[in-house]
Amino acid sequence: MFSGRWVLYPNGPSYTNATCREIIPQQNCAKFGRPDTEFLKWRWKPDGCELPRFDPVQFLELVRGKSIGFIGDSVGRNQMQSLLCLLSNVTYPVDISYKYTSNTNFKRWFYTDYKFTLATFWSPFLVKAKDADPKGHSLNNLMNLYLDTVDEAWAAQIENFDYVIISAGQWFFRPLIFYENGQVVGCHGCNEKNITEVTKFYGYRKAFQTSFRTLQNLKNYKGLTFLRTFSPAHFENGAWNEGGNCARTRPFTKQEMKLDDYNLEFYLTQVEELRAAEREGRKRGLEFRLLDVTEAMVLRPDGHPNYYGLSPHKNVTIADCVHWCTPGPIDTWNEFLLQMLKMEAERRSFDGTLQKKAG
Repeated sequence: MFSGRWVLYPNGPSYTNATCREIIPQQNCAKFGRPDTEFLKWRWKPDGCELPRFDPVQFLELVRGKSIGFIGDSVGRNQMQSLLCLLSNVTYPVDISYKYTSNTNFKRWFYTDYKFTLATFWSPFLVKAKDADPKGHSLNNLMNLYLDTVDEAWAAQIENFDYVIISAGQWFFRPLIFYENGQVVGCHGCNEKNITEVTKFYGYRKAFQTSFRTLQNLKNYKGLTFLRTFSPAHFENGAWNEGGNCARTRPFTKQEMKLDDYNLEFYLTQVEELRAAEREGRKRGLEFRLLDVTEAMVLRPDGHPNYYGLSPHKNVTIADCVHWCTPGPIDTWNEFLLQMLKMEAERRSFDGTLQKKAG
């Protein structure tokens, strides 16, 4: 399912910015003037099979009476907003966030007819983080990361969720000082003479180790954990803060773009830690799955807002080549998710039949 190519699909997406009221300005490419629409007319074609279009009724029936929580940065929230729009063809949820927290980075919705809860927990590093710059937070300021201490903000709320989708990525490019056991163990891009420079992948690996260990140690957690793999950015003509942009209007082919360099390293780091979590999880009756979007998305330089999203930093003209337009190729992530939920339901039904026969 995760290996394939993009093929032309002239019918376009199943929702638009006119039909879905949940698209946030930052990803509302049509509203903010993107002139081309060809990027909406491609579908993912897996090698050797077909990926069905997203069926909102089928999805809602599969999650009836259950809950899904997205943990991660704003790209994870981007996927959740895509899901809200895909489901809006059937029904809209009620915002129940205020019942649980005043933290505006945490949101919960409830689909009354299906008794289904959808939540997002913004935690860009997954672990505890603090600004290290006395001037406060900025787009690229130095931060302290406590790699062996989970971000309790999400860990305290996730215990009773049926499905957890965890992800992290672009924040690990910024300057970081890494702590373990309360001591500095190294840094990435901090330019401090007395601190050993280590790679960003060191902190990335540790963050997932801590997150998976936390889920495994939560007393009442019985959920199924999905690791959504690294979502590549597509800056060209410079870095994000050096005038880089993403102006392409069609996908790459596999011959034009390979998964390599830091994209590959982030991806492999995640896969290795997911496999380790799977092995440890079996001892505790917990299961982990790989929601693998990396190969598909490295081929979509055309799917980002570029300058056609309303930046949260309104006085800064920085191209957004990290997030994804909604509608857009990110909707494919939820088509993957739906197929994985279907396979889980079929597997559990099969296991239940076997148990009955054995009994």
